[in-house]
Amino acid sequence: MQHQESLGRWDGLGSRDASSRAEAMEFICQEVMRKVEAIEPIKAATPAPGSSSNSDLNDILVHLLMLSRRCPFEDVRGRCTQLLRDIQDLGIRIPRPLGSGPSRFIPEKEILQVSKVDASTQAIFEDAFAALHRLDNISLVMSFHPQYLGSFLRTQHYLLQMDGPLPLHYRHYICIMAAARHQCSYLVNLHVNDFLHVGGNTKWLNGLNEAPQKLQQLGEINKILAHRPWLLTKEHIEQRLLKAEEHSWSLAELIHALVLLTHYHSLSSFTFGCGIMPEINCDGGHTFRPPSVSQYCVCDIANGNGHANHHNDLLGNQEMCGEVEELMERMKQLQECRDDEEASQEEMATRFEREKTESMLVVTEDEECVPSRDISRHFEDTSYGYQDFSRRGEQVPTFRAQDYSWEDHGFSLVNRLYPDVGQMLDEKFQMAYNLTYNTMATHKDVDTSMLRRAIWNYIHCMFGIRYDDYDYGEINQLLDRSFKIYIKTMVCSPEKTTKRMYESFWRQFQHSEKVHVNLLLMEARMQAELLYALRAITRYMT
Repeated sequence: MQHQESLGRWDGLGSRDASSRAEAMEFICQEVMRKVEAIEPIKAATPAPGSSSNSDLNDILVHLLMLSRRCPFEDVRGRCTQLLRDIQDLGIRIPRPLGSGPSRFIPEKEILQVSKVDASTQAIFEDAFAALHRLDNISLVMSFHPQYLGSFLRTQHYLLQMDGPLPLHYRHYICIMAAARHQCSYLVNLHVNDFLHVGGNTKWLNGLNEAPQKLQQLGEINKILAHRPWLLTKEHIEQRLLKAEEHSWSLAELIHALVLLTHYHSLSSFTFGCGIMPEINCDGGHTFRPPSVSQYCVCDIANGNGHANHHNDLLGNQEMCGEVEELMERMKQLQECRDDEEASQEEMATRFEREKTESMLVVTEDEECVPSRDISRHFEDTSYGYQDFSRRGEQVPTFRAQDYSWEDHGFSLVNRLYPDVGQMLDEKFQMAYNLTYNTMATHKDVDTSMLRRAIWNYIHCMFGIRYDDYDYGEINQLLDRSFKIYIKTMVCSPEKTTKRMYESFWRQFQHSEKVHVNLLLMEARMQAELLYALRAITRYMT
């Protein structure tokens, strides 16, 4: 009962009512100081291993550190910073954050600080914190684009926490399975904590073979969707899930699971593509060791003390100076060609097949990423991944969007079996696709629709999806080789994405524009996977 009351007090820090937050914070301060006073003798040293009271205190201190940096309420951030300072004054070693902000690729000073946001973004942050009791690094990086962030968080909240076909602990376990396929320890760790928070069985975390048979049956679908979704058939859906002898899935449960799998496969791409750092209160996000270079003051915890090279330092390189202008000129020329002549359907089909074949020849990093046991235990067949099929003379089959599209088929199927989710996903897809500030680097009043469509359609092309009304010859004009390498790596093998790849494309563009690209890649990938899954279900149903 006391534990439940304590949890309730921490949750109270997410209240929009200042007096409720103050009351919760006062209770927490008293509880923390009682734990501190119980440690004898008090000394500035690493707590003795095996001491449960010290371990509990460490967990609380790390949580306070996270709140001092990430809570959207200024009063809570201030009280947590002061409490940590008071504890340090008593001789207790306090934790400090590792790294310099939410992203390895983007300097912290360029990412919106929690304490310096406008009213609409503040409201989004408060909603997220109230729902999840955290404001994670993904949200902070996405906050370059607050409109999209609001749509993303609403959808994710509905999938994970609102009424739906699957129980809460199943949802988080499926998130773990999906993220593990791409060795995304960041998302795995987040959802391991969430899984336990909603009462999940710790034995399931020992490996997929310890989870219920019903979840194990999802393993094959998870594998195919993550790496080769074009291979998914109605037989996979029928035999393994809907008509399994035992532990069968309902169609509604299956839709919920498929949306979660595709959401977290694509979110793994975004996580690696933006170099998302571990959360402050997770493994790899903090340390109790003192800094080795200079004395670290507790006030740095609240103010940030990271140093990173500014992205724009690269702009002195002469070879980059005309990059944006050249791209804008190619866009102008393509628009003029569109107006002058229109290719035949046969020529359009030939250009698609050529681009699809070339996309398979784009070489990503060959370095093998071997998953750790902590990650690999959550999925089967660790050697299964995306392959360049052209090396074996194989081809990704063509999926004609005119025969099965999100707008005409997938949307209504999802909405029928999992009400409101189709609408939320559609809003999120449209938000990413249509998002524009009419800028390119320092240029204003630019129509970027041609470029956004090329990026979206190139990703779908890699998955074999063809739009009859699109001229795929435009892709080679608009997307250079370094950009294609980045796209293919992030979409197909995101765990191999490096900072060098991130920096090598669009070098004159702002970080906010690169994050927008990553939103496009994430949503295009999710929609492509989902189309293959939903087509298989439709074929089963007809």
